[in-house]
Amino acid sequence: MTVERIFDELGHFNRYQACLYFAAVFQAIACGIHYLASVFLVQTPNFVCSVPGNITDVLYGNLTGFSLEDILPIFKSDTGPLVVRTAEGEQWELSRCRCTLRINPKNFTYDFDGNKTVKACDGNFVYDLTEIHQSIVTDWDLVCENEWLAKMCQPTFMLGVLVGALVFGDIADRVGRVRILMFTSLCQFGFGVSVAFSGNYYFFLVLRFLLAMVSSGYLVVVFVYVTEFTGIKVRTWTSMHVHAAFAVGIMVVALTGYLVRVWWIYQIILSTCTSPFLLLCWKFPETPFYLMAKGRYKETQTLLDAIARFNGLECRLKVQELLEPEERENGKALLEEAEQRPSQSEKKLSILDLFGSWRMASRTCTVWAIWFIGSLGYYVFSLGSVNLGGNQYVNLFLAGAVELPSYLVGCFAMDRIGRKKTCAPALLLAGVACLLIIVVPADIEALAIALCMTGKFAIAIAFGLIYLYTCELYPTIIRSLAVGSGSTMCRVGSVVAPFCVYLADVWTYLPQLIVGILAFIIGVLTLLLPETLGRPLTTTLEEAEALGREPSKKNSALGNKDAEDRM
Repeated sequence: MTVERIFDELGHFNRYQACLYFAAVFQAIACGIHYLASVFLVQTPNFVCSVPGNITDVLYGNLTGFSLEDILPIFKSDTGPLVVRTAEGEQWELSRCRCTLRINPKNFTYDFDGNKTVKACDGNFVYDLTEIHQSIVTDWDLVCENEWLAKMCQPTFMLGVLVGALVFGDIADRVGRVRILMFTSLCQFGFGVSVAFSGNYYFFLVLRFLLAMVSSGYLVVVFVYVTEFTGIKVRTWTSMHVHAAFAVGIMVVALTGYLVRVWWIYQIILSTCTSPFLLLCWKFPETPFYLMAKGRYKETQTLLDAIARFNGLECRLKVQELLEPEERENGKALLEEAEQRPSQSEKKLSILDLFGSWRMASRTCTVWAIWFIGSLGYYVFSLGSVNLGGNQYVNLFLAGAVELPSYLVGCFAMDRIGRKKTCAPALLLAGVACLLIIVVPADIEALAIALCMTGKFAIAIAFGLIYLYTCELYPTIIRSLAVGSGSTMCRVGSVVAPFCVYLADVWTYLPQLIVGILAFIIGVLTLLLPETLGRPLTTTLEEAEALGREPSKKNSALGNKDAEDRM
């Protein structure tokens, strides 16, 4: 179908499309919010075991106090226990996951060489609430033997993201884009607020999983929606800048986390900040591409008239003009063609066709690797930014803010120097920035943070352009399959990312080091991919395999000659 004519007649990004675009992208902020909200939901403050009885004195090295709250803000578990004395005269040595009762102590001193009895905490803990007033960790004691439960929150959320992308992407092709946008945005609000009142850990986990599904579903479908409502002249920019709305969501999380230190209030605020979208989404029209594909021509004409009227234009375009020439012929010819079509033997394509030759196999492996490292790096830099030292709220805010210029640079570069020459240097820069962290002295936190932000800037460029690059690297017959499989690798990377972030417990910069090594290797492999800038989309596997083989000038001249001959 020649539906693209709509934009030539009514504008590629006129007032109507701009209003729809910014309204749809506004709700995408909520996706960024919910994806990163767990950073402050599962914060673990300083804590020690609690003891029976009222504490009257506390010792910690040379420091003394009268309550645990006096000493906890400066307590470090690796420098020794807290020693306390109760009103009953008992003396205890308190650490994070156990407490030790001193037997018959003579004096109240920090060091003790007598007999001791070690006891488990039995779920009784005292938390330092000076910075984190209330989190799910403090509410449900997700520490010590239950620490793994807190660490499972983000991986299960990302698993929901994977499921949601698979489910809602398919449903949107069946029932329409607008219905899915309305359903997922409404569920984002409902599930988001419900999480705040979950009451127990397992209900919290289930609600977050469902929230992840609908958030992922919205994000997948909104990409399609804005693509089908904007012309080819601005499509690269509009699709790339949906990511910018996601980055704004990260910045909102950082700001809200700084201002609100009670997790359920924090969750409610985050879930309601994009609620005005619910007042608008029911007015969203279905995309012209979907309406034409489903044969709903009358609705398409109504939509064209509405777009023209809103844009201040006269609508001279009729639906019949959007049909291919053969579709305008009499119904009998079309019927005969339809009856003959099933008898023709068509090769069924599968994922194995992505590996049909050594050339295509190596291309597919490289593209999948870019999808994987793009997602892994993106979430490692975002989730791990709070572990870099300094102010964790500022770090997360910067991790979101640094994305905004990255998409501008990415859009400009990929249209000027090419897809490969933008993607490969971006990955190499991310790798070098991360690897340089190894040589940064531990006391220079600002330099380490700057290098990590440089890595996030670079990885965001590669992550933003890989969708379009994948479309151009594969022929029409397997293009959707290539993008779908690449997107699956992207979701796998997002599931792995939280586990990678937890390696910061071993060494603060170990997650960034892993991402840096992988990014550098994959960046080198990207240099072997063909350039697609200025090349027409391929339709057959043979054409796709030929990309990058012959000189582009010769091909261009031959292509123009063939086109003239066909004309």
